[in-house]
Amino acid sequence: MIQSLSFKLNYAKIWNHKTKSTLVLGDSMGIVTEARFHLYKDKIFSLPLPLTDEDLLNSNFLLQKDEKKKLEVYYTPFDYINEKAIVVILGITPGLNQMKKAFTAAIENKHLSDEEVLHQVKKSASFEGTMRQNLITMLDELELPRYLGIASTSELFDAASHLVYNTSLLPYAVFFNHQNFNGSRPNILKTEMLYSYVKTYFLNDISRLENPLIIPLGVNVSKVLDYSYKNNPILKGFPHPSGSNGHRHRQFRENKKELKRQIENYFLHKR
Repeated sequence: MIQSLSFKLNYAKIWNHKTKSTLVLGDSMGIVTEARFHLYKDKIFSLPLPLTDEDLLNSNFLLQKDEKKKLEVYYTPFDYINEKAIVVILGITPGLNQMKKAFTAAIENKHLSDEEVLHQVKKSASFEGTMRQNLITMLDELELPRYLGIASTSELFDAASHLVYNTSLLPYAVFFNHQNFNGSRPNILKTEMLYSYVKTYFLNDISRLENPLIIPLGVNVSKVLDYSYKNNPILKGFPHPSGSNGHRHRQFRENKKELKRQIENYFLHKR
């Protein structure tokens, strides 16, 4: 058991060392199957900074709307995929704050290639804000960095981004009744408009990765995975890291031992 763990740690460290030698991530860098960035980048690049809500939430970026269900979907430049990721951190959908951060990062890096722009967007905007810090704290407590050969989970959003694929079940910003959609109402699995994004984007894109450890953020993500993505390495019982989740600390405390066991088991058996 100890020998297996040592092997995985060495592999992660070697891979990390090689990637740090260049800013270009090579084969690990790519664009999702159904990318739309090429359709929207000129509109995004033409926006002045700083951005307002009105700059983003308008017909220029509206993808779909269902007035009866009070749903709106807006394009967000999260079209980057890391096919070599060991870990996938999976949320519900980008919120308005992440959407604004993503657009800002795209504009600030518009001199780069499309792939590099989208990579910078992911590093800058994925789970940005309090949620990211809570996520880092919990994964550090679970000792995930030790298995990846890094000092802290915070590195996954910077120098060690080649180890992770940060994504969402719904890749673009979804709003319910003009508020950030939290995944509970309406039910994703019972709403064809929403579930079609899961099938077209998440399920297609995740098939390009080789058996990663998926960390679903909260029960609503887990429910969709249990239905759509069975028999794959999924961390069970990880609480949603949002500051608005008042049960986060209790859930994490109660599940911590089992979560650590699942993480260790994944890396012990990964070949």
